[in-house]
Amino acid sequence: MPETKTIDPRLVAQIVRRYVAHNTVAAGDLPNLIATIHRSLAGLEAPVETPAAEPAVAINRSYGRNFVACLDCGWRGQVLGRHLTVTHGVSPSDYRARWNLKTTHPLTAPSYSERRSTLAKQLGFGQRRRAPEVAPEPPGNAPVRAPAPPAAASSAPGLDPAFTASLSQPRRRGRPRRATL
Repeated sequence: MPETKTIDPRLVAQIVRRYVAHNTVAAGDLPNLIATIHRSLAGLEAPVETPAAEPAVAINRSYGRNFVACLDCGWRGQVLGRHLTVTHGVSPSDYRARWNLKTTHPLTAPSYSERRSTLAKQLGFGQRRRAPEVAPEPPGNAPVRAPAPPAAASSAPGLDPAFTASLSQPRRRGRPRRATL
């Protein structure tokens, strides 16, 4: 049997006394007042059931080609990860667990991911650096020619030639040198 705590009758009497001191109560309503206060105090110990959270947006409509939407507040954007940590204080894995989402549920808009992917490929990210090819030893005393650098970085389609040229030159650090006359 579940244990029920008994309510201290002195506490009920004290509450009734203070209520009657400030309000007019008929003598016939006094037993109902005592019973109501007793039930209210007994109900305070019972755990409160919280209703299941409803998503702000339907789960099947929470993402599209150009957007992702937050199920907590309905915010729409291209990347949901930062919004979750800053606004709601939850990690993406906690967010997925809260709403019973699969790990494949997108938190980044697919078109945004594709744009970033093509840009990274154009810049050459994700490719291992190739070791310089060693030319076979020429017979005799013939001069050795260095292999030509690959032209992939300079001929990247869609990028400004000045930008790609600046990538191949090392940047100087510190203050610029004084001009000498």
